[in-house]
Formats: sequence, C-alpha cells, structure tokens
Amino acid sequence: MTAVTSLVPGLSMLFVMAQTVGRGWRGGAAALAGMQVGYIVWWILAALGLGTLAAAFPLAFTALAVGGAAYLAWLGIAALRHALAEENIADEARTARPSKAAFRDGVLVAIGNPKSLVYMVALLPPFIDPDAAIVPQVGVLAVTSLAIDVGVGAAYIAAGNRLAGRMHEPRIRRRVDIAVGATYLLIAVGILADMMLR
Repeated sequence: MTAVTSLVPGLSMLFVMAQTVGRGWRGGAAALAGMQVGYIVWWILAALGLGTLAAAFPLAFTALAVGGAAYLAWLGIAALRHALAEENIADEARTARPSKAAFRDGVLVAIGNPKSLVYMVALLPPFIDPDAAIVPQVGVLAVTSLAIDVGVGAAYIAAGNRLAGRMHEPRIRRRVDIAVGATYLLIAVGILADMMLR
C-alpha cells in the first residue's frame, strides 16, 4: 500500500522533484526530509486516534486542507512569477538558496496535503489489529512507510537532478517553472473543488 502511494507521482514527489530542479539535490533532499517530519506528525495523530479526532473536529481538518491548498497556490504563483520574469535567476543563485526554505516547505506541504488525511483515516485501519496494542503497530507501519517514501523520494531527486542539468537553458527553465506552477495551482483548485462538492 505504502509503495503504491509513494510511487504514484502525486503532490509530494512532484514537490521533491521541483525543489531538486530549482535548488539542486541538496534542496530536494531537504524538502524530502521536511516532508518526513510532516508525515511523522500525521503518524502521531494516527496513534492518538486520528479518525476520532477528525470526527470530533471536522472544521479543524477542513481549515487544515484549505490552508494546504492556499499554500500550494502560493507556491504555484511564485513559480509562475519566476517563469514570467524578464530575467530568470542564474543557476548558481538558485541552487545557493538556503535549504532551510525547502525543508520548511516540505513540512508544510506534507501537513497540508489532504492525501495524508485520507491515507491515515481510510487506508490505515484495515492494517491495524484493534485487539492488540495500537501504538506499536502504528510505529512499525510508520517506520516502514517512511523508509519506502525516502527510497522513492531519492529516485525522484535523482531524476530532478538530471533535469536540472538542462536548466541553464532559459527556455527549458521557463517551461519547467510554468509546468510546476500550473500543476500546483491545479492541485490547489482540485482540493478546494473536492471540498465544496462534499
């Protein structure tokens, strides 16, 4: 289950690849590490009974999803603004950006990703034995999930690093920024549309 959700090129892995392209492999690694911290927060909530929390505080989880969509939209607009700027920043300047920003963005993207909530509430329960201690089971699943996610993320970083080699061409760099920005905006709109249709 974890391998399938990690291999499918969703928001998280697209984000890791985009960070690698824009900030170099260190930026991609920092983004991946930040996402794992965000996922650890979700796993802790799962151990505390995430389904019960979601049922008791639906507005809080709705606000979290809206915040995540807004943050994705902001990242998308930033990418589009960079692509449409008259002069793009040179590769050296882009890769020299502190990886702290990539780490922070990784944490926020993971926490604000509604896929994480669906994963924990809908897909996790069948793998938990209610008659056994919950926390150790969640702990084993968390370690397994994070290990798989890091392995898959490393493959996306490698792919992004190869693509970054062509980013010295302004035309290629502009197209990648537009594609990434548009994708973030579409995902943000999709999140909000899904919430309105519920």
